[in-house]
Amino acid sequence: MCSICKGRKNLCGRSKCLILQKFRISKKFKGLIEKKEFFGASPPSLFVGEYGYPKVRIGPMLPTFGDVEQVNELLNENTNTNIESKSEFDISKLENPKNWTNSSIDEIMHYRSMLVMGETKSNVKVENNYRDANLPTSTKYIDNIQEIAMSIKPVDSEMKLLKNPKMVLGMSSYTSPMGAKENLLKFDIAENPKIPKKTDSVVNDELKALEGVMSLYNSGFDEYYIIKLLSTGLMGVDKKIVPTKWSITAVQDMIGKELRKEVIGYNVINNYELYHAELLGNRYFILLIPDLYAFEAMEVWLKGSLYGRVAEYHVCGDYEGIKGLKGYVKETAGAFHASRLSVMENLHKRKKQAKIVVIREITPDYYAPVGVWQIRQGVKLAMDSKKIGEFDTLKSALLGLEQYLIVPVDKYVEKSKILKITNRQTLLEQFL
Repeated sequence: MCSICKGRKNLCGRSKCLILQKFRISKKFKGLIEKKEFFGASPPSLFVGEYGYPKVRIGPMLPTFGDVEQVNELLNENTNTNIESKSEFDISKLENPKNWTNSSIDEIMHYRSMLVMGETKSNVKVENNYRDANLPTSTKYIDNIQEIAMSIKPVDSEMKLLKNPKMVLGMSSYTSPMGAKENLLKFDIAENPKIPKKTDSVVNDELKALEGVMSLYNSGFDEYYIIKLLSTGLMGVDKKIVPTKWSITAVQDMIGKELRKEVIGYNVINNYELYHAELLGNRYFILLIPDLYAFEAMEVWLKGSLYGRVAEYHVCGDYEGIKGLKGYVKETAGAFHASRLSVMENLHKRKKQAKIVVIREITPDYYAPVGVWQIRQGVKLAMDSKKIGEFDTLKSALLGLEQYLIVPVDKYVEKSKILKITNRQTLLEQFL
């Protein structure tokens, strides 16, 4: 199909051709990365791969900023972004997903293309590098990477690479898009990182990873900041480097479970509540049911979307009861933990509990994966918005939901454990 379409006819049904977009952006930024040395403020940004575990690729990311006017011109061709000067541009815009809620997929791809990664190989147990002739014998790179991870402000850094980096623009359902990268030869920090006392205390105390994560979260630290700390091997008693993808899920799972422990002790909500939001071509619906806690996440990739190849609606879903998840998430992967955390935060704040059904419909407008953060933010956006409906019965709630869905509501009822259980309970109560 791609060979026939060539990105011009949109035969796949997507709003844009991902192959062409990646090519255009790579070509656009090529001139900014034709060098081996980079100096600038790391947002702070870093990445840890999972391939080859326990020997993984880890490295910092620095901006490609050279001539700001040139960058501004490149961005304005296809985005609404305007960079007036280095000092005025918030460098964290390139890294923190919380800053991307009002951005388009194109803009996010551009932001991430403005970062270059210098990568080096390390054992997840850093001290083991000394025992392996194929790994760097110095831990200085890792020490510096850990320092920028702890910083709450951008850190001026200098990076020298083996060759000119190659623009690959890697995309993932878990992590944010990745720009150019190359093997790291040298990495130095040019200023003192701004490290909070709380972070320093958590990192240096003998705290289990869960205790450290919750201590920082309850102190108001951003979860993406906590993810970096876990990923760079700064959390836990037996500290290890953790791939970024795993760290995202681990942190969101830990926080979600801890909030759930408190939520299940609260009173049940009074009525059926329906919430809705849309983000980057993803349509989110959250139905809260007045009953003891259970959580279910379901999603459908519509035809023409990134993974939607057929016209039939295939509903994926995962469920947990009041005792928690049995085994691992099988069908919705990181979406389960990300969406659960957003709902748990809302119920915890309200001091209420409910059965929860989260529905995600992915449209062709979501033509490129930008990471699980958009699920986290999309569900949070819905829960923080005014509810679109409040109902007395499940039947009326499903009728209200059906008005907004693309997929027939019956398809979700067929898949859903919660909706089936609630429907049976309702019928039994009517019979009695």
